[in-house]
Amino acid sequence: MKMKNTAFSVLVTMALLLTAGCKAPKDVTYFQDAESIINVAGKQPIKVRPEDKLSIVVKSKDPAVSDLFNLPVYSQRVGTGGVSAGNGTTVRNYNPSASDGISLYTVDPAGCIDFPLLGKLKIEGMTRSEVAGFIKGELMGRDLVKDPTVTVEFVNAGVNLIGEVTVPGRYDLNTDHLNLIEAIALAGDLTINGRRDNVRVLREENGKINVYTVDLTNLKNTAASPVYYLRQNDVVYVEPNDMRKREATVNGNNALSTSFWISVASLITTAVTTIGVFVQK
Repeated sequence: MKMKNTAFSVLVTMALLLTAGCKAPKDVTYFQDAESIINVAGKQPIKVRPEDKLSIVVKSKDPAVSDLFNLPVYSQRVGTGGVSAGNGTTVRNYNPSASDGISLYTVDPAGCIDFPLLGKLKIEGMTRSEVAGFIKGELMGRDLVKDPTVTVEFVNAGVNLIGEVTVPGRYDLNTDHLNLIEAIALAGDLTINGRRDNVRVLREENGKINVYTVDLTNLKNTAASPVYYLRQNDVVYVEPNDMRKREATVNGNNALSTSFWISVASLITTAVTTIGVFVQK
């Protein structure tokens, strides 16, 4: 009798494993609590940080004057090919080999740039529009240019998406506001094996790396997160679900492969045959 019970337990265990292997992933639907109105966290535009690279162009009615404040073209543009971020701006896939022929300012460790004729300018912590307004004010205040138009653009600011997304990689952003959902869309969405309820965002703050968890099945949670709006160099990691983790199996067979299921069927057949022998005895 004891042997019969043991064999029966083996058969039940294998049946449970078979059921678990065929089980469909849970929580693959985004925003399960979606309502007509969801309040989002306050928009936090990207701000200048040390080591950022900026394109700053000054224009005026007198090209000869404005050219005095524009660096000679010598650098390469990172990023080509536009992808709409949905707010009138463009996000480009990171491509350091591309060149648009523009000059760049690199923000030094003190948060400054060395601007022609104006000298050292402290711009750390400013947004693009604030940098443009600051430089415009300096040019007019020092009576250097009467009617300047100043255009500022982040060049190397990017976010990194890794894990269970369709196209992992670094994405260059040229927008004041890029949210987590837009970034995931740029990476081609999460794969079917990505956990929607445990997306992690790694952000360097004050010399430390802070890890934030976002549940994309909960729109309120997502919209209220301090990482809903991404910053340059954020890392978005999508964890694989349990089905993906179970894919590595005994003998190196994939849990979804034909050879794996043939092995399982063979084992179950053996168990059934063994039970039949014991029952007959």
